[in-house]
Amino acid sequence: MKTCYIVGAADFAPARFRPAAGELIIAADAGILHLDALGVRPGLILGDFDSLGRVPDFPDVEVCPVRKDDTDSMIAARRAVERGYGRLLFFGCLGGRRLDHTIANLQTIAWCCAQGAQAFLVGEGCCLAALGPGGSLRFDRRYRGDFSVFCLGEDARGVTERGLSYTLEDAVLTSSFPLGVSNSFTGESAYVSVERGTLLVYWQDDPALPLPEAEYRRG
Repeated sequence: MKTCYIVGAADFAPARFRPAAGELIIAADAGILHLDALGVRPGLILGDFDSLGRVPDFPDVEVCPVRKDDTDSMIAARRAVERGYGRLLFFGCLGGRRLDHTIANLQTIAWCCAQGAQAFLVGEGCCLAALGPGGSLRFDRRYRGDFSVFCLGEDARGVTERGLSYTLEDAVLTSSFPLGVSNSFTGESAYVSVERGTLLVYWQDDPALPLPEAEYRRG
């Protein structure tokens, strides 16, 4: 599965930023500043450049209108999916002064999930993923710390959590009550799945460990 790194302008956590040869890097607006600081050249820069304040002098630049429906991160996600990338890692897309953009990026990874793509929001010491119908995530037993799940949208049904301090079997989570918050890893391989609806999964990340294995039911 091809991986794309999407870099925004918010707080940047570099420890898990390890693109390999042949993987696409997209800078969304002022996300290019993070890449410049690392000496990393993206494959594409896009945005309305209201944050950066100028259009970069770069061979592959997509200038987007300021008045538009999509955020720059959303446009980057669309371009990655259009190019056949099935695994998207978002950096610089959490925190900062714009809480509204953080919320928008949570919706963006839910959109990626609905397209059949795996999407991860990588922050400083944390990571989030969206999990759609028939999807599951399996975590290495070496993970430690906090783990939470939240319902996005319609009721999430058939929710199962195993290998955690609190387990669930065929549970229902709603978007109006945070039943899935403040769980934790136990030193066992952890597992979460959902049959119907969409989950937002949050965990305390360890960049030394692999990201969880994701599986999605097809058809």
